[in-house]
Amino acid sequence: MKVTVIGCSPAWPNAGGAQSGYLVEGNGGRLLLDCGPGVLARLRNGNGGWPDVDAIAITHFHLDHWGDLVPWTFGAAFGPGRRDSKPELWLPPGGEQWLRGLGGQLSFANQLEHAFELREYRAEESFSAAGFEVVPVPLAHYQELTFGLRVTDGRRTVAYSGDTAPTPRLADLARDADVFLCEATLSDPEPAERGHLTSDEAAAAFEASGARRLVVIHRPDELPLDARLERAYDGLELDL
Repeated sequence: MKVTVIGCSPAWPNAGGAQSGYLVEGNGGRLLLDCGPGVLARLRNGNGGWPDVDAIAITHFHLDHWGDLVPWTFGAAFGPGRRDSKPELWLPPGGEQWLRGLGGQLSFANQLEHAFELREYRAEESFSAAGFEVVPVPLAHYQELTFGLRVTDGRRTVAYSGDTAPTPRLADLARDADVFLCEATLSDPEPAERGHLTSDEAAAAFEASGARRLVVIHRPDELPLDARLERAYDGLELDL
């Protein structure tokens, strides 16, 4: 099982960086977790034209986690993606209607069928994608319906937080995982409504989970990180 960080920038991109996208490979399948701006170009680079993925799973509908689905639809309808098979696109509950509605306003609704096999997952119900079993765990991110994703091939497990405020569900998401990709966007806790973690809060969730390895994601380059913590970077490869 292998995880490649395609992009790990927060809601504003780090200089030269792509936003959220994490490629999980194993058992002959390739699963992309989130598809933020910059991810499609990175996946095309060195791939001979168009991304070779079997499935995409989206954690929530903030732009930095799904925005490159839009150019993906056009490339699949009119560009080099026309020659490739369509990946499954797994969306949060109600996501298909939401995406079609926005597509009607931004002129990509008619291209969705050319690009993806649309699916919706349900909270805490396992689904199969690209040869992996995936469990979506509801988390807390302002008022947005948001999930973390727990991915396993039956031997190794990756836990991906997406975006979240502190919640006991984070420890459930990452329980005994081989690697925990956990966001740490903030230097200090937000004063009112919470939607993100500090690095101390990410480390506390990691300790509570019993996961084997913590990799901090979604962190601005401008924020320092304790040297004892591992910071993700675009292109990082994790072999599990």
